[in-house]
Amino acid sequence: MTVPPSEHAPGPASEHAGAPGGLAAGLRPLEGGYSGETFLAETGGERSVVRIYAGGRGPAAPSVDAAVLRLARGTVPVPQVLEVRHGDPDRGLPGLLVTSFLPGTRGDLVLRRADPLADPPAGSAGASAELASDEELAALGEELGAALARLAGIRMLRWGPFVDADLSVGVHEPPYDVDGLPALVEVYADRLDHLTPAEWTGLRAAAVDAQEALDAVDGVCLVHSDANPKNLLLDPARPAGERLTGLVDWEYAHAGLPFTDLGNLVRHHRAPVFQDAAVATYADALDVSAEEALVLARAADLAALVDLASRRDANPAAARADVLLRAIARAGDAAADEPPG
Repeated sequence: MTVPPSEHAPGPASEHAGAPGGLAAGLRPLEGGYSGETFLAETGGERSVVRIYAGGRGPAAPSVDAAVLRLARGTVPVPQVLEVRHGDPDRGLPGLLVTSFLPGTRGDLVLRRADPLADPPAGSAGASAELASDEELAALGEELGAALARLAGIRMLRWGPFVDADLSVGVHEPPYDVDGLPALVEVYADRLDHLTPAEWTGLRAAAVDAQEALDAVDGVCLVHSDANPKNLLLDPARPAGERLTGLVDWEYAHAGLPFTDLGNLVRHHRAPVFQDAAVATYADALDVSAEEALVLARAADLAALVDLASRRDANPAAARADVLLRAIARAGDAAADEPPG
């Protein structure tokens, strides 16, 4: 089994073929993403978020994402679905999903101190929101670990991608249709040709060990699959335990293995005070040791790192994943750290 790799407006959701009135004007891209599909809209004094689907995931993608949001709502803070429009490839019309706007600061700005290699916050609009103390960082680690553990409690019958508005589970397309991490690594060989022979030996060994660990995991659950801090909205001014205001960008959600989202959360945010709190809280909820939870989180994240590293020139997140993957390859261990500097 392989693991894939990014409220304010009232009223019920609607589904129709027409364009949403008033949304086309005044759209502006939301910061932080790389898809270029998500925009902020203001209509009648109310803000909403509009996702326009280019078609790569098929015409059902808006309905799938809306269904996932409805499923997760009440378990973690997610936007309210306001409008869904199916894509019509024959008419050249993209799919569309409109959701409520959630308050908060991007988590990567708040959690800079948890990332040993984060850029200095000087000049950043989110610098003032950065957590100031170890106690605050630990409390947020506990809160986020608990939130992701609640997602892992939404159990699914079998593993695979969601294919329709009923969240029917299908079969992964290549390259994720292979059986296990060692096979996945081989599929990406041509796109990881910058690795040295020694690094390839180490990456293959890490994949074998990671798959052996994952084979012992029971159960399938709802997986966000891109639960990195960039997709978390946080409000450091709120009381401890209430700082997570939103988990957004669910386009990679699927039925998959527990520990996948935990691995994404602590991929780069490895300051012990944050990582230890997040892992321990998640581990306690899933009734495993913290040591085992961290091993499984790193193992579950390896597939996403391989995929990102194969696109290392696409964006900064992929480039950084490549640096981490090469460190893993040199160490022959999925738990290896990024090199400093």
